[in-house]
Amino acid sequence: MVLESKRRCRSRGLVALLLILITALSLLWGRYPAPGLLNPFLLETDPVARALFFNIRIPRVVTALVLGAALSAAGTVLQTVLANPLVEPGLLGVSQGAAFGAALAILFGGGAFWSVPLTAAAFGLIGLALSWNLARRIRYGGAILRLVLAGVVVSALFSSGLGVLKSLADPLSELPEITFWMMGGLSAAGWEAVVRTVPVVAVCLALISLVRWRINLHALDDRSAFALGSDPGRERLILVVLAVIAVAAVTAVAGIVSWVGLLIPHLSRKLEGADTARNLPTAMMLGAAFVLICDDIARGLLTGEIPLGLLTALGGAVLFAVLMTRRERSVA
Repeated sequence: MVLESKRRCRSRGLVALLLILITALSLLWGRYPAPGLLNPFLLETDPVARALFFNIRIPRVVTALVLGAALSAAGTVLQTVLANPLVEPGLLGVSQGAAFGAALAILFGGGAFWSVPLTAAAFGLIGLALSWNLARRIRYGGAILRLVLAGVVVSALFSSGLGVLKSLADPLSELPEITFWMMGGLSAAGWEAVVRTVPVVAVCLALISLVRWRINLHALDDRSAFALGSDPGRERLILVVLAVIAVAAVTAVAGIVSWVGLLIPHLSRKLEGADTARNLPTAMMLGAAFVLICDDIARGLLTGEIPLGLLTALGGAVLFAVLMTRRERSVA
């Protein structure tokens, strides 16, 4: 037991060190003045490099870190409290609701810069509210099954509405904007996005982290959780709402970024075990590192930027397949 605890502490330390290293390299990585790493000494002599570093790269890296941490934390919480390892933030209608809201703002928002993120976040929360209320009216199955089924229904409704909006969009201007937003990306991430996103996500993740040791109780059935001093219905609702608010905040800025909330909790549990008090911090660090690596590839591999959501989906699917087919090693 002591050796296992030391091993997990060492793995958590390595993940933290890896995240710091990737963050430092990401700040220097780019295509100016040439593809590769930026010479730090240019920041003193080159005003263009200085402006690029402080006004574009720093806020973009910060946004990528927050995006990965929020999606991974939300995935960990939802998979635990809903007792379903295939649950991710988009399953409760959040992602599809946000996509519908963004498309609605692009078509009817009048071009205001705040309309897309604000409407996307609002409809992401509306998707959760609809899923939760519909789950209370479903007449069969347990509470967790009802919520998952309701999320599937609400996601399908928003997907249908999104299809209608895309059919109404101007194919030369509005339709490409909707399509690129749904692919996800951080090309528009500046200090304004940081100010709008980081405080909301920080509060949500801090509250989740403070009670992360209680999240394990919700992996039990309601009767067992209640016997251990938990109010399953109320606490589950609070945890899900906090996770969804964090996801809605980052989705409003980055668009639809998939697979992070599904893959990273599984990877964290492989390293730290099933105890959420241990694997949640590791999941947030791993998620931040994963999104940061994908974003580095997105903005540096080709002359044009690759949509971030495509890379997270590709990398997430491959890593998930490897993770699921990897043979378990028994611990002596």
